[in-house]
Amino acid sequence: MAKEPTWKEAVARVLGESSQPLHYTAIAERIIELGLRKNLGATPASTVNAIIATSIKHDGNDTPYVRVAKGTFALAKQNPSLENSSEDLVAPDDDQEPQYAIVTSFGMFWQRASVEWGTNPRLLGMQQLGATPVDFQGQLGIYLLYDGREVIYIGRSADRPLGRRLYEHTRDRLAVRWDRFSWFGLRPVSEKAELGEIPVSFDSNKLIPALEAILIEALEPRQNRKRGDDLAAVEYIQKEDPQIAKKRLKASIDEALG
Repeated sequence: MAKEPTWKEAVARVLGESSQPLHYTAIAERIIELGLRKNLGATPASTVNAIIATSIKHDGNDTPYVRVAKGTFALAKQNPSLENSSEDLVAPDDDQEPQYAIVTSFGMFWQRASVEWGTNPRLLGMQQLGATPVDFQGQLGIYLLYDGREVIYIGRSADRPLGRRLYEHTRDRLAVRWDRFSWFGLRPVSEKAELGEIPVSFDSNKLIPALEAILIEALEPRQNRKRGDDLAAVEYIQKEDPQIAKKRLKASIDEALG
């Protein structure tokens, strides 16, 4: 059986086969599409970004990568006229938009029906298809409830985690009024699909752009020509709780045998 390529080897192949520079999220998506790696972890896009940015910072002229725009890279040998400027030589954590240190993850318009509700419901999301699912029920931050696409309620999960707060809204005065929800979380996500601790304090220079980005992403004002500053880099797509599929199958079998 062929040995699975390392992340560096997979990144090199994708960039080598591309006729143009690629954003690190697109590189990760291509790695998944080609099936280059089976072990993706929970944060494949972040892993790709870290590998490239670390090489640029520490390998100097020996790095095989060149950064052509924020988060966008190419192979240096294919683009000899481009060079990494001193401002490009940044650590992985520095290569994020200002609010990344505040809002670490978020989900937009997740479906209520895709969650098996209980006191500690599993809120499963993936950074990309094929990545290890992350359970965000313990996330802390803010959330929005929707009736269709209309925001009917904005809340916060601080003293109680996100999963618990949403569960409470399946049993209170809002119980029959919402069918979707969005959330913005502060707890960081590790490659092992675990939620970390919130920093003790936040830089005000990062907090203000974070608040702006959340409002733009959540409310989608007509006059804002752009989405929240690169929040899509940390967006998680919803994964239906497997228990729902099992119940659906059981109901189908019971109906067939009925």
